[in-house]
Amino acid sequence: MKKVLYICSQNRLRSPTAEQVFSTWKGLEVTSAGTNHDAENPLTPEVLEWADSIVVMERAHRNKIQKKFRPSLNGKRIVCLEIPDEYEYMDPDLIRLLEARVPKFLPAGAFNGT
Repeated sequence: MKKVLYICSQNRLRSPTAEQVFSTWKGLEVTSAGTNHDAENPLTPEVLEWADSIVVMERAHRNKIQKKFRPSLNGKRIVCLEIPDEYEYMDPDLIRLLEARVPKFLPAGAFNGT
């Protein structure tokens, strides 16, 4: 089971959408967090250590994580999707973007189980 962590700023729109979209995929365990201190689910060293894969929405998220949590990364790769903060939770356009950009970073055995 591959553990995937999705990250945005507030953990209110983009990363929870990604978590919801990929929660039904076989072979994946997913969660989400936010880089801001007042995020719905703030990013912690523990959740970074839990993750096998880290997926961020913007370069600013990757930079913030690399600065603040470097010891917790243990050399893990951070994938940046380049998805701007202009979508609502479960926005159909956001879902299409996620479904187009994320699967190539998932393990070969992961697939949509719905």
